Amino acid sequence: MKKQPQRAQRVGDQIQRELAELLRVHVKDPRIGMVTVTSVEVSPDLSHAKIFFTHLPGKEHAPAAIEALQHSAGYLRTELSHRLQLYSVPQLCRASSTTP
Repeated sequence: MKKQPQRAQRVGDQIQRELAELLRVHVKDPRIGMVTVTSVEVSPDLSHAKIFFTHLPGKEHAPAAIEALQHSAGYLRTELSHRLQLYSVPQLCRASSTTP
């Protein structure tokens, strides 16, 4: 695993906490289901964030969950901009699923 700069790591940790709450409370898309944000990798310049998650329903429902998360990425980024004290919120890149 690549070593991230300390600021990128801290921003990634904060994004992970906020995304977990947003997905649990505010996102109502049934295709997402039970999702756990496992990690967030933020680029050194804080312009992109790659989200890793686990999806409880399994591999057969993972493509629908990825599509739903990509569809809600704009809403999630907007909500993150209200919650984080950053000049620019990272672009949420293609989400990756690691199913149990």
